[in-house]
Amino acid sequence: MRRAIGVFLAAVVAAAIPRTAAAAGAPENVQLARPDGTLNAMLYRPDGEGPFPAVVALHGCAGLGKNGIAERYRDWAERLANIGFVVLFPDSFGSRGLGPQCRVGNRAARASRERVADANAARRWLQDQSFVKADRVFALGWSNGATTALYTIRGGPSTDRSHPDFRSAVALYPGCKKLSTLGWSARVPTLILIGANDDWTPAKACEQMVAGARGRSAQVAITVYPGAYHGFDEPDMPVRVLSGVASSADGSGRVHRGTNLEARADALKRVPEWLQRFAQDRHQNKLP
Repeated sequence: MRRAIGVFLAAVVAAAIPRTAAAAGAPENVQLARPDGTLNAMLYRPDGEGPFPAVVALHGCAGLGKNGIAERYRDWAERLANIGFVVLFPDSFGSRGLGPQCRVGNRAARASRERVADANAARRWLQDQSFVKADRVFALGWSNGATTALYTIRGGPSTDRSHPDFRSAVALYPGCKKLSTLGWSARVPTLILIGANDDWTPAKACEQMVAGARGRSAQVAITVYPGAYHGFDEPDMPVRVLSGVASSADGSGRVHRGTNLEARADALKRVPEWLQRFAQDRHQNKLP
């Protein structure tokens, strides 16, 4: 009986979260300049002339997608475009001729360096567009892209004197272990969402990182979802075991990944609310 009730409730939750939101417009392929070449990207725009707030969306270690863009990223982009955000996905791996990097230890596009440069190149490109509010550009990342976002907004004031800094950042299941040892803090308000059962990028490391930043950082909020694994926001992916990944909590290279309906539902509500909140004029990004 309990199993039947559980299945029924899961079906209700799934029905309440459309798998894909209808997009305001088809994505555009654009090219951006980066220090070591060209950065290919996919651009989603809301209907209208703008200017709109914008999001630099940073893919995970599997890349942007085999054929265009992965369903998870398309789903997020369409949802955000429908509430008035421009969304730009820089392709850090494909632009360098790289395939998926989840099983690669020594990466040519590192979250701490090359991908930070990509995130900033994407931000500046957006800020130069007439349909974007230059002081309302956000960073949003998943997994390795989330780690990139945390490196990008790390520490003291921005060194970019020609363009405004990121307005805020959102990181879904980032890898926090190294950042925690580096004494990470955020220079802009930051939201972290992660699963309690994540055995790829453990939640405990992120909780320790956030605790260590208190008193010397911009606002940082973290939500840990009970029972959720890596990739909890996938539209429809039963939890599965992946093997051979370059990093895992226990060093085995085996990790779990897949949808958690409750965590996904909360993230789909919490992230837009966070972005809309900091897109308002009254919010200023000042350190305490």
